[in-house]
Amino acid sequence: MDKAILDVVASSAYVMGPKVKEMETAFAEYTGMKHCIACNSGTDALLLALKAWDIHEGDAVFVPSFTFFASAEVIAMQGATPVFVDVDENTYNMDPADLQRKIEQTIKNGKWVPKAVIAVDLFGLPADFKAIRAVADHYGLYLLEDGAQGFGGMLEGQKACTFGDIATTSFFPAKPVGCYGDGGAIFTNNDEWAALMESYHIHGKGSDRYDNVRIGMNSRMDSIQAAVLLVKLKAFKDYELVDVNKVAERYTELLHDVVKTPVVPEGYFSSWAQYTIQVRDEQQRAELQTALKVLDIPTAIYYPIPMHRQTAFRYLNPEENHCPVSDRLAKTVISLPIHPYLSKEDQDVICAAVRKELKGH
Repeated sequence: MDKAILDVVASSAYVMGPKVKEMETAFAEYTGMKHCIACNSGTDALLLALKAWDIHEGDAVFVPSFTFFASAEVIAMQGATPVFVDVDENTYNMDPADLQRKIEQTIKNGKWVPKAVIAVDLFGLPADFKAIRAVADHYGLYLLEDGAQGFGGMLEGQKACTFGDIATTSFFPAKPVGCYGDGGAIFTNNDEWAALMESYHIHGKGSDRYDNVRIGMNSRMDSIQAAVLLVKLKAFKDYELVDVNKVAERYTELLHDVVKTPVVPEGYFSSWAQYTIQVRDEQQRAELQTALKVLDIPTAIYYPIPMHRQTAFRYLNPEENHCPVSDRLAKTVISLPIHPYLSKEDQDVICAAVRKELKGH
């Protein structure tokens, strides 16, 4: 890693240098997609996809309520309206049945024109793309895979970031493959969309770098981040993805009898961006979090406020965007430490503390 970074420093090619193209090629080859476009963040990746599809005011884009804010933020940034879809209580991913209900509800309402679906691979597990694709195709909607947390996951042997018409991922440090700052990438097999996103992410450039043919944005990847990602991808392929799954399997083995552990349905493979359990209620969660904090065991709550109840989306009626499962999960989920380098000894300490606290209830 040190050598990779110092080589970039010595080259003086700090922005969009040769390492960026090398990184794009490596990630395209890993996923099997024709185009990989590196950009400044996972959020920008989502935004660039919506720009390529000309999503704008009057359009409706369907997105899960139980996920990170960026997945819906980019819809509003384009002037379109996010319509929030509930999730499956076991996988945390978009519920295809509720997606269909929300599309029918939107059509009946008549305020907005359905245009796209953003399905999120939450916590490392791919969404139910077979069912979601069927719904999207039935209504003629674009399908965008938000693989920010899903890179490395698989569904029936097919890798994440290959299921949407366009797919995106994030390289934020906490993600399955993280860089040393912000970073993101877009994947597609469509040449026209790839060319548009290449232009949009560098100020709307044309064939001449000083002839800008559209209004774009500054979303270039720094060369140092690309160099870091090349090293990280090799480690991820060689052992990290296997090792993090071993950690997750051991968590489930040690905790399944005292708490609701994550579900990986048959045919699915997770990259375990998070290991998220479900407790009884907010009080039990607060007590568990306090007990673990005393032992210096970090935890996190993703996501305590569902998207349909966020202040920024107050202009949309939360009751019209009824998402009862998302509301319930927001009060009961808690994530434990997980990464490929978590030792069995540390994991034993974590599990013993969780068991002790929950068995007391």
